[in-house]
Amino acid sequence: MPKPARPFLPLLIVLLLITSRVDNAGADATAWQLEPAQPTSPAALAGEWRLLHANIGVSAMHMQLLPEDFVLMFDRTDSGPSNISLLDPASCAAAAAAPNATAAPADCSAHSVLLDLRSNALHPYPLATNPWCSSAALLPNGTLLQTGGFSNGDRIARLFSPTTGWVDLPDFLAARRWYATDILLADGRVLILGGRRQYNFEFFPHDGVNGPPPLTFFPFLDETTEVDAENNLYPFLHLLPDGTVFVFANDRAVVFDPYNRTPLRRLPTIPGGVPRNYPSSGSSVLLPLRPEYPTHAEVLVCGGAPRGAYQLALRNGTFVPTERTCGRIAPTDANPVWAMEEMPLPRVMGDMVLLPTGDVLIVNGAAAGTAGWELGREPVMYPVLYRPDTQNGARFEVLTASTVPRMYHSSATLDTYGRVLVGGSNPHIGYVFANVTYPTELSLEAFLPPYLDTRLDGLRPRVLGAPAEVGYGEAASVRFEVPGGALAGGGPEDQVVRVVAVAPAFATHSFGMNQRVVDLAVTRVAQLDVGVYEAEVATPPSPGVAPPGYYLWFVVHAGVPSSAAWVRMRPLGAAP
Repeated sequence: MPKPARPFLPLLIVLLLITSRVDNAGADATAWQLEPAQPTSPAALAGEWRLLHANIGVSAMHMQLLPEDFVLMFDRTDSGPSNISLLDPASCAAAAAAPNATAAPADCSAHSVLLDLRSNALHPYPLATNPWCSSAALLPNGTLLQTGGFSNGDRIARLFSPTTGWVDLPDFLAARRWYATDILLADGRVLILGGRRQYNFEFFPHDGVNGPPPLTFFPFLDETTEVDAENNLYPFLHLLPDGTVFVFANDRAVVFDPYNRTPLRRLPTIPGGVPRNYPSSGSSVLLPLRPEYPTHAEVLVCGGAPRGAYQLALRNGTFVPTERTCGRIAPTDANPVWAMEEMPLPRVMGDMVLLPTGDVLIVNGAAAGTAGWELGREPVMYPVLYRPDTQNGARFEVLTASTVPRMYHSSATLDTYGRVLVGGSNPHIGYVFANVTYPTELSLEAFLPPYLDTRLDGLRPRVLGAPAEVGYGEAASVRFEVPGGALAGGGPEDQVVRVVAVAPAFATHSFGMNQRVVDLAVTRVAQLDVGVYEAEVATPPSPGVAPPGYYLWFVVHAGVPSSAAWVRMRPLGAAP
């Protein structure tokens, strides 16, 4: 079902500027006055890059935003010492003494760091087993489940929280999980699917008394594997509103019922014959879910590398141009079809990040070659904004370029303030900083999308209060203030104001696992005081729309989002 354009005014209000304040201290002095201005130049509202840290100590191959405004970033344990030391000798000894630890006793460096967004401070954490090219999902209680990796880490499940650090669950996994994908299901379990030469899946948690239960064969992964390149690793998984799972691998997709453990139906092959999964790494997102269409979902898949690109780069040093197309499909439709679009720039190894406005940021990657060590060329420095509700042919906008190439093993994720954190890039076996085309990158940047332009601060809401926890199908309220006092005109208040729930992603290898944007139905907006408002919303109707766990709730006023409040969705049936 095609979705109509949203009735509120994001693009129009972006072109409003703030004028002088009414100085009268009486009852009429309640607002900044907003007047239409001449359209700004494209460069003026094209985003901004800021350096947060020149050196975080590790190359951010994996990245996850955690509740309470922490960001976990980690690399691998077998690449030699990192550039950040552990806090104390005891931590070093514990890491070295862990069962099957690969870190040599002399390596007292940390391979994972935690960023406190509120202070911008970094904290190193010891990591005993190797999470190289692993997968993860944020559990409903806010703990990160992290699965698999390489060598001594390939059958490990790990739990992480800022208070406990890493806790290994040895041999929890029934199979080696390297380049697998994790997805949080509607019942709060995590489906762990695929990995190199693993055409099967399993769950966390499991009730195996004497070890993990038997694996379930998933023939679709076997069918989509190429003998000499695979091109189906890190399959794209998206939870659909009815609780089924969309699975995309190589250039094909199925809708899968994780409870009955059989594919429900095969979808059309994406046109063009271009693989989209590792090492021909494109990216994918589930487009925002709207309350007016509670059973409708659309998936976007962008970029990739032509079939044969991996072998040409590996064997001949030939780096072919990467893919420019995107495919969009509604797997919930009775007869879904792919609608194809073209990005302004070709891209492999790009990261797609859902924004609170409902738009998609595409960042990082290369215009030639493929994923893999030393196999990418021509970094794409320009991020691109995709507006899904704009007319086809006018959805893409090229934004401000970075100065830092972000190639293989880079990552990007949304933070609490609406920024996009961008880090990593290490196309080498170890850390290499000199005499190479693309050195190992240890910096961390923040990209500020156009909605964070300071000229929009008069429209920017600030959340004053939000529920800590909600259930499904409930009424909830969010209090916020608008610096200008009055809400922007041009439509009903419940259309000028939106409340959006964003599930944070686990970002690695060009895919943000579990990220999703859920628009909440705004039923009423009431003014409580000068510039202070309360929006009443209906929470998501089911865990298929929003699985249990932690979400960022943004208030979006006239297309300009606030910083977010953390709100937990209670598991279905759990007591308040």
